[in-house]
Amino acid sequence: MNWLELIGWTGSAVLVWSLLQTAVLRLRALNLVGCVVLIGYNAAVPVWPMVGLNVVLAAINVWHLRGMLTTRHDAATYQVVEVGVDDQFLAHTLRVHAADIARFNPGFTWHRSEQRSAFLVVKADEVVGVVLAHAEPGGVAQVDLDYVTQRFRDFTPGEFVYRRSRLFTDKGFRQVVTPPGMVAPYYHRLGFRRQGDAYVLDLPAAA
Repeated sequence: MNWLELIGWTGSAVLVWSLLQTAVLRLRALNLVGCVVLIGYNAAVPVWPMVGLNVVLAAINVWHLRGMLTTRHDAATYQVVEVGVDDQFLAHTLRVHAADIARFNPGFTWHRSEQRSAFLVVKADEVVGVVLAHAEPGGVAQVDLDYVTQRFRDFTPGEFVYRRSRLFTDKGFRQVVTPPGMVAPYYHRLGFRRQGDAYVLDLPAAA
């Protein structure tokens, strides 16, 4: 196998690997890389129909990536919906994603009570995240669960709960504290400060 064939096989492998991704942003990015590699390989061979195919696929990936990256922090794209702690759709969402939730939030349990709050982050009619919290003394909102579905794992929809809404401040909370030991936390990107095994966000006073 010469170096040119190795490039071709590498591009094909990246293309196949991209299709195994569950996160849409990662899928598109890897697929674009595979297409670019195969454009170079097929142009060198040359196999022009395959060059044309991969050029079209690369353009499609660029178009989708641009849309994802420009709307990932857009409050008009992602909405936060507060639901009751006994909401049946919330219960269904937690049940469907139970195994994945346990992977990133070990030890999570959900107990319904009047002191607890539940938020769904949605994109159109698709749930992309769940945030559950309960009240602690001193105006502290203790997060019980901050979960992002697999398709949107490369995004941070929780930011719309913590930074782009007054869902906590309007309830009189002064701080948000995350669960200890959460796998792959992203809170440092949202202005949280590390405190032991958890993260803390100081909230502005309610107007």
